[in-house]
Amino acid sequence: MKTILLPTDFSENSWNAIVYALDFFKQSTCTFYLLHVNSLNYLDANDLPYDDSKDFVENTFTKPSKKKLRTLLKRILTEFPDHKNHHFFTLTDYNFFVESVRNHVDEKKIDMIVMGTKGATGLQKVIIGTNAADVIKKVKCTTLVVPEHATFSDLDEIVFPTDYYLTYGVDLLKPVYTILQNHKASLQVLHITNQPEALNMSQQDNKDLLMDYFSNFETKFHNLTHRKVEDAIEFFVKSRDIKMVAMVAKNLNYFQRVLFHSKVEEITYHTRVPFLVLHDK
Repeated sequence: MKTILLPTDFSENSWNAIVYALDFFKQSTCTFYLLHVNSLNYLDANDLPYDDSKDFVENTFTKPSKKKLRTLLKRILTEFPDHKNHHFFTLTDYNFFVESVRNHVDEKKIDMIVMGTKGATGLQKVIIGTNAADVIKKVKCTTLVVPEHATFSDLDEIVFPTDYYLTYGVDLLKPVYTILQNHKASLQVLHITNQPEALNMSQQDNKDLLMDYFSNFETKFHNLTHRKVEDAIEFFVKSRDIKMVAMVAKNLNYFQRVLFHSKVEEITYHTRVPFLVLHDK
């Protein structure tokens, strides 16, 4: 049984991520934890005496959150009545957001976090919102980031950008293996360089490991020459109508440039293609 954490702020964006998760795991037996965090800040932490603050938090945040979570759960059960293999629990917390998520990941032995994101607009344009960015950088748990316009459809192909510099452990790659297996998808491994160049011995070993580990699936290895990694991935995703991008958080060369650069207007797929972020345990 899979255990999935679904952080929610009760927005339509987070509802979209929940819908995506329920469809994505439709054939799997899962326990879903719906988590709402009333974010604590450093001023709040020191403002009130303990007894007063405890009552204040309970009446101002916890009770309304629990009510909203019950309403959300009722909506899920109403709109997905045939998901008999899905079980739900609600969680509410008053804490720093990332700390709360991290605690629940550890306590509930979470297999994957699925959360929605909506990039900021105007001068603060980013690929993903602050909470999602903090989680995928600071919580060591496989995280599926679902953009605001993403809708689940059959996963024909998953793209896995890599520079082959990292040695991939089995635990790190297992979520991708499971997704390929459950959705009968193919894996497209994408290597991008500024100019054509041969792999060194270490890179070749890491490529061979990927070939061996994913040998049970249709797996293709692509080499693209482009000055910008993010532009190359954009071109590849759009040209093949890719439905999911899987990336390793430790692969900073690709990870930072694709998810945390500021030129959102140059990347159109970020509003509809989910990112699967992989972490070592």
